[in-house]
Amino acid sequence: MTDLLRHSWEIAPAEAVQIQKTLQKRVALHSLPSPPGTIAGADISSEWRGRFGVGGMVVFSWPDLQPIDESFHSGELRFPYVPGLLSFREGFLLEKAFLGLREKPDLIIFDGQGAAHPRGFGIASHLGLRLGVPSIGCAKSRLFGDAGEPPGDEKGDWRHLYSPDGREIGAVLRTRKGVKPVYVSPGHLIDIEDSVHWVLAATSRYRLPEVIRAAHRRVNEERVRRKRE
Repeated sequence: MTDLLRHSWEIAPAEAVQIQKTLQKRVALHSLPSPPGTIAGADISSEWRGRFGVGGMVVFSWPDLQPIDESFHSGELRFPYVPGLLSFREGFLLEKAFLGLREKPDLIIFDGQGAAHPRGFGIASHLGLRLGVPSIGCAKSRLFGDAGEPPGDEKGDWRHLYSPDGREIGAVLRTRKGVKPVYVSPGHLIDIEDSVHWVLAATSRYRLPEVIRAAHRRVNEERVRRKRE
C-alpha cells in the first residue's frame, strides 16, 4: 500500500480534508535538538485566484542571515481555492522548489499556518511532514484560534493562541514595536516556544522575518519574469 504521505496533489477537496485529518496525527511537535545552520523562507506568488503560480524557497545562513541558495518552480494551480486547504493548491510548487535546492535548509519558515489551523495541519505542517524538515508557519492574519488579549506593545511580546477546546496551538507575536503582530505556529519537528524564538531571530527591522520577505520578493519577481517568457 502506498504511504498516504506521498499522496497525489491532484485530488478532490473532500479527500484532501480526510488526508489532513489522517496525516495530522503524524506531526511531531517538540523543541529543536540544536540550532539550525541554515533557515529558509518559503512563499508562493500568484494572481488573485489565478491559475498560474510560482513557489520558491530562499535559504539563508545562520547566524549571519546571508542568502546562500534559492530555488523556484512554476505551474498551473489546479486545486480550487478553498480556505483551510491551501497546501493542496500550492504545496506541489514548494515541494518542487525544495527539491531544486543545492543547500537543503535545517529549518523552513512558511508564509502561512502550521498547527493554528482548523484541523491542525496548515501548509507548514503539511510540507514540513512531507519534506521531513523542521517547519514554522508565520502568517500576517489569524486563521484559527484565539489569544484573548493582544500581546504587549514591545518587540518580542507574545501570547499563546488557543484552539476552541483550550489547546495551545500557536502564538500571537509582536515582531516590531507598535506594529501589528504576526501569527506563529509550529509546523513539524518544533514547538511553540522555539517557533517564536526563531521567527524573532530571523526578524530585524520589519514586521516579517527576513527569510519570508526575501522569498516573497523573489517569487513575485519570478512570476513576472516567467509570465513574460
